[in-house]
Order: sequence, then structure tokens, then C-alpha cells
Amino acid sequence: MRKSPIFLTLVALIPSLLPAQPATPRRAASTALADFSTALEDLCASVSPAVVEIEVRSRTLVDSEDGRRAGFFAKRSGNGSGVIVDPSGFIVTNAHVIAGASDIDVSVADASDPTRRDTHKHFPATVVGIDKETDLAVLKIEATNLPTLAFRDSDKLRQGQIVLALGSPLGLENTLTVGHISATARQLKPEKPLFYVQTDAPINPGNSGGPLLDIDGKIAGINTLIISQSGGSEGIGFAIPANLARRVYEQLRKEGHITRGTIAVVAQDITPLMSQALGLNRHPGVILSDVLPEGPASKGGLEPNDIVLTLQGKPVTEARQVQEAVLNGAPGDQLALGILRGNQTLRKTVTIEARPRSPLALEDLVNLQSNLVRELGILALTLDEKLGPSMPNTRGRAGVVVAAIPAEFAALNPGLQSGDIIYALNTNPVRSLDELRTVVKALNPGDPVALLTEHEGTLGYVMFTLE
Repeated sequence: MRKSPIFLTLVALIPSLLPAQPATPRRAASTALADFSTALEDLCASVSPAVVEIEVRSRTLVDSEDGRRAGFFAKRSGNGSGVIVDPSGFIVTNAHVIAGASDIDVSVADASDPTRRDTHKHFPATVVGIDKETDLAVLKIEATNLPTLAFRDSDKLRQGQIVLALGSPLGLENTLTVGHISATARQLKPEKPLFYVQTDAPINPGNSGGPLLDIDGKIAGINTLIISQSGGSEGIGFAIPANLARRVYEQLRKEGHITRGTIAVVAQDITPLMSQALGLNRHPGVILSDVLPEGPASKGGLEPNDIVLTLQGKPVTEARQVQEAVLNGAPGDQLALGILRGNQTLRKTVTIEARPRSPLALEDLVNLQSNLVRELGILALTLDEKLGPSMPNTRGRAGVVVAAIPAEFAALNPGLQSGDIIYALNTNPVRSLDELRTVVKALNPGDPVALLTEHEGTLGYVMFTLE
């Protein structure tokens, strides 16, 4: 079809009718991207020296027929990441990274060139403490003037913030990935009051224990796990919030174990159905479905069916807020609550009390280098002021606790079991691991030995001839 002259004229005029497109936006975008890239490069160079690779040789635990842990049966090796938080050599990592470790090697980069692996220094690490509940652990290496990273206030994290993950995924040391905060407080299991920072920064096996960093190079969290159908990163990673990680680190460093608190309540979210059934006319909200008699909350004046309005002056709309406040608190801390009881608005103060201790996992506290008594085929610990509170019903106040039986020395074990306590060898009192080693070394092959031990609350002698 032949076009009319008017149509052709309009087509010719269209470019002149449109506003001119300046060339500057493309140049400005290019400059912004270059600045962003340079900022990431500078940030990575400044934080990389404080992120370490952890190589672990460990033994996996087996259970005996009666369900008790019998000792170590197989060797394995693996790697993870950690972050230096004190220049004297204290390192935060994941508990699962060092689980059952017999040897821990920490690779520290040369601050002048972190990318050169041949200039890294290697240090053996000792375990300061492990907290399985949060999956955190603290290590110590003998070094000084190390580069460090600081914790930030993770309560101020916001969805959408840019974050970086640094670590050694799949053994690839000093790997940087970039992403965003997908959620600031993600609870993975309703029955566990543990909340994670969710990120889409790629995290893979080996990133565990490394830091999730904000754009200022501060620790926003400790990378710990992913949700994946393929086994690799699918953009759903989780980090332990920095505030919780800092508190666990400080307590493990000071005491070697974690003392947690409770207020002895069950807090539940008020669902639309619950609100309708109970005539609450409130959703969302939080109701105390149970307050344990004689517990801290009961002593503070709380009652079942109280509705929690505020906590420490902040509005409460989810049960996780109550759970998180208790988890992040310490025994002796006070919580100020505003509650609704019937038509009355009340203010109550509840003091967090120490949660009853669960049995201590002794095997988490030992390694083959520091705790082996080869002649007896055991890994042992001194029953001291740190260990004693976790074993309150022992018959004696000083002795040596059998923590585990390493398989490679099990043939030398005269019949001791994990949890047994040694109080004397022949006529020699044994008050520490060093004393036990001293009296054992004074013996000769063929000498008779009588170990006074406590087994499940009963004292008795274990008799054998030293091999």
C-alpha cells in the first residue's frame, strides 16, 4: 500500500518531537558502578586478613548398645571458616566446624597480601568453649597483634541492606560473595527460640563460621547454615546475629560454658481463630498460655492468659519477641512487661533465672593432644570450678573426669567409661589431670594399679596391671 505524503512527513518529524536524551546518565551510572566496585575492593582488602581458614582432623562418635556414647570410631577431616575478634588470638567459629576435633589448624593470612597462600601462617588452636545450642565455638591461637573485626548492633539491621560473606567455601580460601539481607529475624523451628539473619549472599559448605559483614566491615552475623534442595547455595543462607554471637563469645571466653536463663512461660501468637474463639478481639498479639507455678514469671506476678502488650517498652506482636528477649538475656536481668488482664492494663517486672543445666557433653571439651592419658586409654578433664557446676552431684570435689575413650587407645583402657571420675591411683590422691599423669608415669609395666573411681554415683576400685 502506498503511504500518503502526510504520513511520511509525521514519521520524519517524530524524532524531532521527542525530548533529547542526554548522554550523562550512562556516564553517571558507569561512575557509580566503578565507585561501588572500588568500595568493595577496598572493603575486602581491609577485612580479609581477619578471616581465617580452619582445618580440622576429628573423630566421629558412636553409640553403644545401651545408647550411651562409647567413644571415637572413625577419623575425618574438614574445613571451615572463622573470624578473629581479639588481637591476642581469640577466634569465633561454628561449633559444628570443630565437632570432635583432635587437631585444629588455623591459617592466618599475611595482612600485606591476603591472596598469597604461601605467606600464610599456621597455628594450632585450642578450644576455649563450645555452645551447641547456638552452634558457636571460641578458639584460641598463640599469636599477638592480629587483625580483628568488630561486632555491629544486629538489632539495627534492615531488610535489603547489602552484606558480604567471607570464608573458605569448599576449601576455596578467602572467597567473597555479595548479597542482601533477606530477613532480619528468621525463626526456623517454632520450638527453638533461635533467630537468624537470612541472606541471599551465596554460602556453601566451608563458609560456616565465617562472618557476614555490613558495608562498614563489621560483623553482622556468623554464617552457619543454608536451606538447599541441591546441597549448594540457592540464595537461602542464615547467620547467627552479631549481638547473640558477641554475648556467647564473651561468656565462653570468661567461663568456658553458657548459662542460659528462663522465665518459665509459654508464649503463643494470637491467631485469628484463637482471637475469635477466646473473644480476645486482638490479632496479632501474644498470649501466655502457661506460666509455671513458682517460676520467675509467676514470682513476678504474671498469670496464664495474660496478653503481653509491651516488652522493655517496645510493642509486642509476636511470641518470638518474648523468646528472643529471654534468649539474649542473662540470669539476673530484669524484663519489664506491659500486660492486659481482662480489662486491666498492668506493668510487671520479671527477673530471668538460670535455666536448669542439661548434662554436659564432655567429649566437646577435649582433644587428643591436650587431654589424652595414653596409659589408661582415656581423654580426661580436671574436675574444677568450671566443670564442677555441670556435675553437681559428684561424691568428691576434686578429681579427674573421663570424657571419652579414643578408639585407637581403647585396648589400654582398663574398663573406664565416659563420665567416670578418678579420685585416687593406688595410695596417691588424684586432684587434677596433671597429677594423674605424674603418678601414672611413675609406674612401670607390670605394676598393679587400683583406681578409686565414681561410676553413676557409686565408688569402687578398678583393678588392672599396667601394660
